[in-house]
Amino acid sequence: MKSYINLKIWLLNSVILSSMLSITYGRPKFEFRVKTVNLGGWLVTEGWIKPSLFDGIPNKDFLDGTGLQFKSVTTQKYLCAESGGGTILVANRTAASGWETFKLWRINEATFRFRVFNKQFVGLDGITVVAVTNTSTDSETFHIVKESDNSTRVRIKASNGYFLQAKTEELVTADVSEVNGWGDDDSTVFIMTIAGRMQGEFQVTNGYGPTEASQVMKEHWSTFIVEDDFKFIASNGLNAVRIPVGWWIASDPTPPPPYVGGSLHALDNAFLWAQTCGLKIIIDLHAAPGSQNGFEHSASRDGSQEWGKTDENIQQTVHVIDFLTARYAKSTSLYAVEFINEPLSPGVTLDSLTKYYKAGYEAVRKHSSTAYVILSNRLGPSDPREFFPLANGLMRSVIDVHYYNLYQDVFNNMTVQQNIDFIYTNRSSQLNFVTTSNGPLTFVGEWVAQWKVKGATKEDYQRFAKAQLDVYGRATFGWAYWAFKNVNMHWSLEWMIKNGYIKL
Repeated sequence: MKSYINLKIWLLNSVILSSMLSITYGRPKFEFRVKTVNLGGWLVTEGWIKPSLFDGIPNKDFLDGTGLQFKSVTTQKYLCAESGGGTILVANRTAASGWETFKLWRINEATFRFRVFNKQFVGLDGITVVAVTNTSTDSETFHIVKESDNSTRVRIKASNGYFLQAKTEELVTADVSEVNGWGDDDSTVFIMTIAGRMQGEFQVTNGYGPTEASQVMKEHWSTFIVEDDFKFIASNGLNAVRIPVGWWIASDPTPPPPYVGGSLHALDNAFLWAQTCGLKIIIDLHAAPGSQNGFEHSASRDGSQEWGKTDENIQQTVHVIDFLTARYAKSTSLYAVEFINEPLSPGVTLDSLTKYYKAGYEAVRKHSSTAYVILSNRLGPSDPREFFPLANGLMRSVIDVHYYNLYQDVFNNMTVQQNIDFIYTNRSSQLNFVTTSNGPLTFVGEWVAQWKVKGATKEDYQRFAKAQLDVYGRATFGWAYWAFKNVNMHWSLEWMIKNGYIKL
């Protein structure tokens, strides 16, 4: 898993052979490893790599997916979607969690829809506030009126022109037209808490609106990763780049709103630079239609996970793979196509992903017999070998696993040496389990020399990075660092190399 407020660039570890490998189903006759780096945050933005992308968004506190909680000043209780959705709103909860959190859908800088835990939208039944419909319509919009820029006191104005009020703990209505002051005796006043934010490409482009988003994104694509970066990558022991892309790239230059055109041109440039620098490219479908994991780096609008629930959705994704492979199949730089990044179980089922992987493989093979196909293991509860039966029947197949010493509680209190020992023991064992003599190749598609250790020295970081290079270097396809550029120093391979933290 990766930091889910973020964005990435990848590093593949390998020795490029001078002659083409003779391949049969399963493993190649000779091992081939890549050293690669993720160009995350370039073609699919993840908030924390380049936060300046968000600076100019009007009312940027209220972007898509922002979680809001509202506490009535009169009842001293939180607004809640009763039963998580499907019925009325109440104002009777003493503490706030999922049912009391409302996810924003941004219509413009002042107008929003609210989506509740069970994915219904807040609306009106007469003057009663309810959350009963799964269809988003213009009649279910709201305005958030602040007492002042710095105040947490707000009113919520419904589409009927009236303000919401907590009339009682069990009854929330939209029937107040005249308001005065912001006192604690006013049932239309709520204390607002921001319970979570999302900073992905959907939030950027929908936040700016089409005209300004087009200018912002084109400037980003033309400056964040440039040809000199490819030269730096090639001159520092790396032989490939993993480039995350979003599904809408297949509709460029006129992708569906709120996305804007230009990402395909940037990818074209990457192939030209890679060829000049002698680098290989892994195209990684990082954001699939509907979102395969609900995280911002898969371009989820509000944290929902909708990918793979219909055959139409799967076929739409196969079309993206077909489009990209057809476009770049004749390039000597195309090395692999990764069908999807970090699908999350149980939301993404084994059956739906297997169906997609089979269809994606056929789409790639229509255009290329040499490109590797990368099948990502699911995040969450799943068998690390669950795709072996499928992969063993696919030519040039690779299983992608991601290893971070960050996201489980087990890492919270680990020392420097315990983290390093974990790499040499646990990670080594995990990698060995998916690396078999007659199975698919293995790829540590994401890792980073960052951890939860506080006060670590430069030497500590060097030892931690070396341990991962030692272990992940055994992956039969290679490894990828997350990411090439990042505002957080140890997440940035460029910074780590320039400052002597990582030696390749």
